[in-house]
Amino acid sequence: MTSETTVDTLIRSLDPRTIPLDLKGAYLWAFLALAGIYAPIISESLLRVVFVLPFILFIPGYLLTAALFPARDDLDGIGRVALSIGLSIAIVPLLGFALNYTPWGIRLDSIAVTLLAFGLAVGLTAQFRRRELPEESRFAIPLATCRDSIREEFSGGSVSRFDRVLNVALIAAVLVAAATTVFIIAVPKEGEKFTEFYILGPRGKAADYPTEFMSGTPQTVIIGIGNHEYRDITYTVETFAVESRFNNVTNRSTVVSATLLDRFSVTVPHNRTVEQPYTFRIMDPDTNRIEFLLFAGTPPDTIPKNNLTDAGYRNLHLWLRVH
Repeated sequence: MTSETTVDTLIRSLDPRTIPLDLKGAYLWAFLALAGIYAPIISESLLRVVFVLPFILFIPGYLLTAALFPARDDLDGIGRVALSIGLSIAIVPLLGFALNYTPWGIRLDSIAVTLLAFGLAVGLTAQFRRRELPEESRFAIPLATCRDSIREEFSGGSVSRFDRVLNVALIAAVLVAAATTVFIIAVPKEGEKFTEFYILGPRGKAADYPTEFMSGTPQTVIIGIGNHEYRDITYTVETFAVESRFNNVTNRSTVVSATLLDRFSVTVPHNRTVEQPYTFRIMDPDTNRIEFLLFAGTPPDTIPKNNLTDAGYRNLHLWLRVH
């Protein structure tokens, strides 16, 4: 095959009119999954689960299978489905593992974009490889054959009444099982109620915390709040610059001063996590700790300086060395 023919084949494979029906369906489902993640109404409904689960557990593997086995005789239908599920189960964790070592990390946005980019890349490869084959050798879903078989199964023909009833019962059982699975996932049993509260470094990882710096310089961390309380909650975060000293006689630390630095509120829906950058300045070089207090509601007007760690619903701190 000449280079010109290869280029022509590539161009023709990118024509939307020549995209195989099964690949069009996979692309459509991928974009429906994005709607299930980000669209305001869909993301809060049962459709989120219906769209996103196949996008994770089937579509990536199916598109890769289509790229690896473009010919009709490479695999039968059952083999393609089984391989698609198996490859998806392998691909998604590997992509997540790779994302963990990038600046974007493992987040909903980065995973969704990566899966979409991977799907488009292998999907375009599948389009090109099928286009290289003679039309009669390309894999295609035999819609006409499937339609005729279904019609024969349910309209009589050579199929007995008992077989037709059995087929209907089997399809009904599959639909009930699928609906039950979706319901269990979408409406899980209420379990333990808790709130995640954590601090990340400025790059979004549990490292490189600003713990040594000059007084008055801006320092940034990322505050994360995960709501698993089975209700929407408006949280309040308070930060304090704390000077504490260790008493060798009593073997305990004593808080000398605690100055309120900032206070802000954020509403987090159930089963969602919010991460937002927070910048602070420490003006007093004697400060050796910054305390982060999380309140599930309105915080008290005053907090005794020796009672900071017990005042909040959750609390975190960073030890500092301020010059």
